[in-house]
Amino acid sequence: MFKIDPTANRINPLDVKRFSDLGFTERKHLQEWLENYPQALTQGDGDELLIIQKEFDGFDDTRERLDLLAIDKDGNLVIIENKLDDSGRDVVWQALKYASYCANLKKQQVVEIFQRYLNQKAQNEGGAPADAESVLLEFLQADDLQSVQLNTLKSQRLILVAAHYRKEVTNTVLWLSQFGVNCQCFKVTPYQAGAELFLNVEQIIPTPEASDFMIGMMAKEAEEKNADTELKHRHTLRVAFWEQALEAMNQSDCTLYNNISPGKDHWLSAGSGLSAMPYNLIFGKNEIRVEFSMQHREPERNSFVFERLQAKKSEIEAAFGDTLAWLPLPNKKACRIQYAKAVDGYNKDHWPEMVAWLVEHMIKLEKALGEPLKVVRNQVRRDDFGAVSMAGR
Repeated sequence: MFKIDPTANRINPLDVKRFSDLGFTERKHLQEWLENYPQALTQGDGDELLIIQKEFDGFDDTRERLDLLAIDKDGNLVIIENKLDDSGRDVVWQALKYASYCANLKKQQVVEIFQRYLNQKAQNEGGAPADAESVLLEFLQADDLQSVQLNTLKSQRLILVAAHYRKEVTNTVLWLSQFGVNCQCFKVTPYQAGAELFLNVEQIIPTPEASDFMIGMMAKEAEEKNADTELKHRHTLRVAFWEQALEAMNQSDCTLYNNISPGKDHWLSAGSGLSAMPYNLIFGKNEIRVEFSMQHREPERNSFVFERLQAKKSEIEAAFGDTLAWLPLPNKKACRIQYAKAVDGYNKDHWPEMVAWLVEHMIKLEKALGEPLKVVRNQVRRDDFGAVSMAGR
């Protein structure tokens, strides 16, 4: 790895270091870094991790503890083992043991484990703990815990982290991949340039090029073998509901959804003129709502748009005709402005009333946000967003 010197138009090599030489330890440093920034172990958009426990030792009849326990966007538990400068010979065996222990965890147990983690975190930071179930549902983009596919059969993932991997470790990981065991190896290398320290995190197994293919094959096999009757039922209900909603929407004055097809998700999105910031219709078991969602992959852009709309909160709510929920969702990527109604969503007798409510309030929301969004669109042009953002703060 090299550091660029644009003034001299040269590159200078960074000094490769060992963690131990720099005084860094596995638990106090590497584990802490990954706990607070698990995105270092992901591959981009949609591949996110939520840490739900660290130093987890809640296994029956054993004192062993895993370093970090996480969950991914598909509801799979992820066992993360850190080994600092050397992987050792037994790291794969350790991770497999922990995965086997975690495989027996039921949905409610996972929620309880996460709640204990949030309670401890709040105690350390001197604040009030968040609600584990709510955070999980937000992360998984689900409307209720019952509909979530969480820690299903043979879905556990392994992530190994070390600066150096022994051949017996990499050979074993590659062999396990042939049997559908999802195991990733990340190489972490510290660098130094003067007083500055850098960390390079690189996935070496599977290579990024092969990762998507392998994950795709595993997902396809899981889908074919583990079709869930309840989920299929929900998908059928959602498609039927959206067909009715879209028919009513297309007969209204709202043109947002004219070219949208019904889907199996609990949300239906339409463009607002801002990238990754749609208008959403939400259909859940216990709630329906209309919302404007700011979900760009750049959190700063979401905050920028949210803050400028919130500055017009009074006139927006006056135009809408009611109080809206303004959700900056701190520490998450997305922000939302929404209006909701409690319903018995899966009772088809109530659908006509629900559809009429969604049509009426989406029209109101689009109208209320129309003029303020025109102003914001001009401020978030790709070429000058950074400058405008900095100037506006």
